[in-house]
Amino acid sequence: GQGSTTGPSGETGLECSTRNTTKTIEGVEREMNKYFYGICAAAALSGSSMSAMSADMVIGVPNWPSVNVTANVLKVIIEDNFGLDVELQNGTNPIVFEAMDSGSMHVHPEVWLPNQANLHDKYVNKGTVKMNPNGVAAFQGLCVTEYTANEYGVTKVSDLTNPDISKLFDTDGDGKGEIWIGASGWASTNVEKVRAKSYGYSETMNLKEMDETLALAEVDNAVVQKKPIVFFCYTPHHMFALHKLVILDEPKHDPAKWNVIQPTDDPDWLAKSMAPVAWDLAYLHIHYATSLESAYPEVASLLSKVKLDTDTVSSMTYALVVEKQDPAAFAQKWVADNSKLVETWLR
Repeated sequence: GQGSTTGPSGETGLECSTRNTTKTIEGVEREMNKYFYGICAAAALSGSSMSAMSADMVIGVPNWPSVNVTANVLKVIIEDNFGLDVELQNGTNPIVFEAMDSGSMHVHPEVWLPNQANLHDKYVNKGTVKMNPNGVAAFQGLCVTEYTANEYGVTKVSDLTNPDISKLFDTDGDGKGEIWIGASGWASTNVEKVRAKSYGYSETMNLKEMDETLALAEVDNAVVQKKPIVFFCYTPHHMFALHKLVILDEPKHDPAKWNVIQPTDDPDWLAKSMAPVAWDLAYLHIHYATSLESAYPEVASLLSKVKLDTDTVSSMTYALVVEKQDPAAFAQKWVADNSKLVETWLR
């Protein structure tokens, strides 16, 4: 998007670090939250401030592949066309937004909405952050491998509430299945907890939070060993190019039934939240510090015009994750190969 996303996804800050056209393509207390945010923010902002001393601009890079590749592409375009020195700085979504607000970072390459709506609303409404209106469409949901769907008939999210079916996904012998719901800290991971509670499969399945690389390695292994597996999935993502996946059916998105609160907003967020329906279509937007409009107006203009699509971002992440291409080298080649598109952003 993830977030998260989004992934998608989007971290909550506790760690310092279309609808597809076919079925096969694709309680933490508030004060403790604030305590950890303060520690992480201080460390991250300090580090980014040091980078900013030697760089003209700092682009924030949260922890999922598509945001990394977009960050590198923006770095190349800005450095090549405006002669500025651009630094890439790791950081969670809250850290990057806070840093854009303070001026120690300048760009978030991929904000998942509605996943990170709380951060978007806070800083865009405040006026310190601007959003590029050109969003990349993104899907979020649950997937199984084609083998799982065909061999065991698992095709609906509601199937996961059946204890006999959930046992198919039991790998540790405790009688309950396992489902990867995202990385720790992604905003989408919190939403998946809400959805699991709302549908009822939180009673039959263990919800696994783990690094995306490890989770996708489990998917790879399940495909090779022909074992059933179910997991959080999203586009744009390279996973749909690697494997034949089936998106589980569920009731279509209904805003009236979608009430999701993030832990940053209420310590009793999970109990108060409910979402027994599919995700709405998400969109990924570049966000940038309003201060760029006066400091580097031509860069701000560029950032307001960049326009990518789902297939492009998916292919870019495929190059990095599957083909193991170097992000900086890939970005240089991508910008050169897509010069006409880039020129439309620079006008």
